[in-house]
Amino acid sequence: MGQILKLDERQQADDAVITPAHLAQRDFGTWTEAVEQTAAALALTAIERDRNGGTAWVERQVLRESDLLKLAVPAAFGGPEAAWPTIYQIIRRFAEVDSSLAHLFGFQHLQVASVALFGNPEQKQSLLGRTVSENWFWGNATNGLDNRTTLTWREADGDDAAHFELNGIKSFCSGATGSDMLNVTAPRSADPADRVFISIPTNRAGVTVLDDWDNLGQRQTDSGSVTFDKVRVESHEVLGPPGTAGTPRATLRTLVSQLILIEIYIGNAQGALLNAWHYTHEQGRPWFTSGVKRAIDDPFTQQHYGDLRIALRSAIALAESAARDLQRAWERGDALTAEERGVLAVTIYETKIVAARAALEITSKIFEVMGARATAAKYGFDRFWRNVRVHTLHDSLDYKLKDVGQWVLTGEVPTPSIYS
Repeated sequence: MGQILKLDERQQADDAVITPAHLAQRDFGTWTEAVEQTAAALALTAIERDRNGGTAWVERQVLRESDLLKLAVPAAFGGPEAAWPTIYQIIRRFAEVDSSLAHLFGFQHLQVASVALFGNPEQKQSLLGRTVSENWFWGNATNGLDNRTTLTWREADGDDAAHFELNGIKSFCSGATGSDMLNVTAPRSADPADRVFISIPTNRAGVTVLDDWDNLGQRQTDSGSVTFDKVRVESHEVLGPPGTAGTPRATLRTLVSQLILIEIYIGNAQGALLNAWHYTHEQGRPWFTSGVKRAIDDPFTQQHYGDLRIALRSAIALAESAARDLQRAWERGDALTAEERGVLAVTIYETKIVAARAALEITSKIFEVMGARATAAKYGFDRFWRNVRVHTLHDSLDYKLKDVGQWVLTGEVPTPSIYS
């Protein structure tokens, strides 16, 4: 788990001090044991793996064996149909110890949601049913701003039946490495929102997953590129109807995605604060003019912790409220109106802005309460900030803030798009 998180022996000696239960209370209902065992396994090597990058093959298998990849699959297709608030809390828990694997876990449920929202009854029965029965791990190649893929219809030629052909490349393909199935998008027109959604096996001939992700954060999300060279796509592998357009319900995919990002921000912030808490108790030193013997009694350290805790709690409160609102919208199904969907979008944008600001502040300012020694590479505390810094650039917070302001002034809700 790393030098600071490995606390089992010391917990037995002084549980009241070592376990900050008042800072992180966790209950995932039926899945609590599986979640905590998985989180513990991810934490064991998180610092070293973050340093090394590459693919976390062992930890991906841990996720697969946890039986948690199926949570979002509706009961009608054999899944547990866990509520979105629970799924989001689990993403946060994993991000607290391993942001990259939390990212992969979250995007698994985004791909499942994509099939549930865009697929026709036969596609949902097949793809979601097999997600449960075959324990599929899903990857994605759906970057809506990367329009370098083409899907072309090929007429029947002799014994070769008519089919589509997929060519091109996609970037930011989180989770594609080692996945069983891959969601891919291709443009229909110049409008990024006008796109076709495809679900194909990752090992399909002509699909090549590249190992070209080398960013300063989220280092084990396998978010590199995927190329497609004359990849055969059958008609039934193109999702729809309804597809990606047409109903407010279908556009919930973007909001499901935005809340995944939010929980990754919050999970990193919570992980940073908990690690700082342990460090301050075990290794912290008060300033020499403070007049106190313990770092936890230093008044300025207490003030900083108060500020950071309030920022984190504010983000959590908004995120959990937004998740409940999303669940209600999800349950509305096709009865969901455009106005209802738009107000939900504003709520999620507000949450994202608060969460991003809080996470950037917390993951940076923990060093002010820990001191210079905490910057040693062996602790890996910098990973929390690096992960948040990368992830908060996913799409423009400025435009989210602009949309909130527009709604406040005019009552006009955001227009659904690939990021809104």
